Amino acid sequence: MKKNGSNKSKKLTIEIIKVVVLFCFGLIMMGPFIWMVSVSFERMANIQPPFPPRLFPKEFSFFNYEIILENGSLLKAYFNSFVVALGSVALNIFSALLAGYAFSKGVFKGKKLLFVVILATMMIPGEITLIPMYMMFNKVGLLNTFYPIIFPSLLFGFGIILTKQYFDKLPNSLREAAQIDGASEVRIFTKIFLPLTGPISATLIILSFMRSWNSFIWPMIVLSDQKLQTVPIYLASFSMEDGTRYAGLTMGLATASILPVIIVFLFLQKYIIQSVALSGLKGE
Repeated sequence: MKKNGSNKSKKLTIEIIKVVVLFCFGLIMMGPFIWMVSVSFERMANIQPPFPPRLFPKEFSFFNYEIILENGSLLKAYFNSFVVALGSVALNIFSALLAGYAFSKGVFKGKKLLFVVILATMMIPGEITLIPMYMMFNKVGLLNTFYPIIFPSLLFGFGIILTKQYFDKLPNSLREAAQIDGASEVRIFTKIFLPLTGPISATLIILSFMRSWNSFIWPMIVLSDQKLQTVPIYLASFSMEDGTRYAGLTMGLATASILPVIIVFLFLQKYIIQSVALSGLKGE
C-alpha cells in the first residue's frame, strides 16, 4: 500500500512538472503576441513601444483602433485580401482533392514519376520562381491584377500530398463496389469519396487561407496600384503623413490583420485534428 502511494505521488509530481514546463514554453511562445496586443491598446503617446515590455497597457484605450478605422484604408485592404484568399482557397481545394484522389486511387502511366515531381516542387525555394513567374504574367498582361496571386494556388504540393494520404486511408472496396455497379470514375469521386473529405477540406481551407492571407513578397511585386494593396502590404507601408510610425498604431494594425486567420482556425480546428489523425501525419 505504501509503495502504491509512493508511485502515485511520483506520477503526480511528474505531471505537475510537465504542466509547469509546458506552461513556461507556452508563455514564451505567446509572449510576443501578448506584447503586440498590449501595445495596441496603449494610447498613442510614444513613437517607440514601451520599455521594458509589459503584459498589460499602462493606459488602456481603443484610441489606436479608432484611428485605424477612421482611416478606412484597412477595410479596403481587408476586401482585397479576402478576394485573393477566397480565390486561392477555391482553386487549391479543387486541384488538391482531384490530384490527391488521382494519385491515391488512380492507375495511370508515370504516376510515381509525376508524384516525385510534385514532391520536388516543395524543395524549390519560392524566391527562385519569382522572376520567371513575373516575366510570364507580364507577357500575358496580368500584372497589377489579383490573377497572378490566385493562379499559382493551382499547384500546392503539400496540399496534394496531404489529400493523397487522406484518400489512402479510405478503403478501396468503396471504389471497387461502385465500379462493379457500373459507376463512372467521375461519379465515384463526386458521389462516394467527395462527401467523405470534410476534415481534409477544412485543413486545406485553413492552410490555404493562412498562406494566401500572409503572403507578402509576391503580392508586393505584382501589385503596384495602391488601391489593390492586400493587408500585409498595407501594414508594411502604413505610416503617418509625416512618415512617422507610431508603435500603438502599427501594433493595432498587426493585431487586426491576424484576426481573420484566428477566426477561421477556431471554426475549423476540430476538423484539422481529425484530418491529421486520419492522414497519418502524427508520426505513424
